[in-house]
Amino acid sequence: MEATKVKELKQFVEACKHNPSLLYDPSLSFFRDYLLSLGAKLPPADSKSKGHVVEESDEDMEETGHAHVEEEEEDEIVESDVELEGDTVEPDDEPPQKMGDRSVEVTEENRDASQASKVQAMEALSEGNLEEAIEHLTQAITLNPSSAIMYATRATVYIKMKKPNAAIRDANAALEINPDSAKGYKARGMANALLGQWEEAAKDLHLASKLDYDEEINAVLKKVEPNAHKIEEHRRKYERLHKERAERKIQRERQRKRAEAQAAYEKAKRQEQSSSSRASGGMPDGFPGGMPRGFPGGMPGGFPGGGMPGGFPGGGMPGGFPGGGMPGGMPGGMDFSQILNDPDLMAAFKDPEVMAALQDVMKNPANLAKHQANPKVAPVIAKMMNKFGGPK
Repeated sequence: MEATKVKELKQFVEACKHNPSLLYDPSLSFFRDYLLSLGAKLPPADSKSKGHVVEESDEDMEETGHAHVEEEEEDEIVESDVELEGDTVEPDDEPPQKMGDRSVEVTEENRDASQASKVQAMEALSEGNLEEAIEHLTQAITLNPSSAIMYATRATVYIKMKKPNAAIRDANAALEINPDSAKGYKARGMANALLGQWEEAAKDLHLASKLDYDEEINAVLKKVEPNAHKIEEHRRKYERLHKERAERKIQRERQRKRAEAQAAYEKAKRQEQSSSSRASGGMPDGFPGGMPRGFPGGMPGGFPGGGMPGGFPGGGMPGGFPGGGMPGGMPGGMDFSQILNDPDLMAAFKDPEVMAALQDVMKNPANLAKHQANPKVAPVIAKMMNKFGGPK
């Protein structure tokens, strides 16, 4: 047996040692049957040798190392409390106060009566009778529901009574009637300050000051503005932190995807190099120097008894061509590079239909006739015969 064929056989045996699942390739069924006929015990179809598993594990570890990106799961941002100064009150949850019907037409008489009720309210207020002042102002609003000043005045009394929500309702009513009501903004700003709504309070008080400045507004602003500034700085700080955290997360995701892409590229490159080194000039998925997924055309003369344990009966491989080759026989020492370097043949060998036909002919050369009419198979067989000097 030629030394090159022995070398090829050794390479095939080594490949089977590393990956016994090769024996379960459909095109090698004849070889698997032969081994079983000798009493050989084959490993399961999906088994791999220990050496092969270690090799794969090493590759996996290498790939993992390439693709690994620090996935530091950041802690949730917990906002700290803001240290604020100033007295606040609990929100009043009493039923809404009586409001006037603005659809009612206000007569001059009602307007005068409304003004009289307001005067009574101011007298009660000066005496500290807040509830009585509210009653008189409610009567004034009923008589003249279109008066913004009446609502704003009642709102100031509710502020003295520490009822900020009631005051806000009256202030809103005043501003609906008159959007430029300085007293309405002032009352709502002071009510928001009582509720601890510092930013809203500062905004309303600044508007009131622009419309009609007074010392009381300035005094309240001095207490409100520091808290409003602290809250604004606090909010900006945590908005920045949340934004930076989101940007870091996006950056980590980009790095992870880049690493995965790089790992996939390197893996594909290694597999390509590994396939090239295993092929050693052989055909795709086949034995070095052999036919695709099979032995080289039923190697000339077959394997002698000293080739593989027990030898192949008759000196040839089961299913081979008479005389160890295809019809007409293939000359010994044939140059398989003629096939390997033929792009048309290499492409044809990837076609399952063509490969099935070639296997059929290799098992029984007489089957060649039934494939002569196949436009895909006949040209391939003819070209192979032509390259090795077989019958055209």
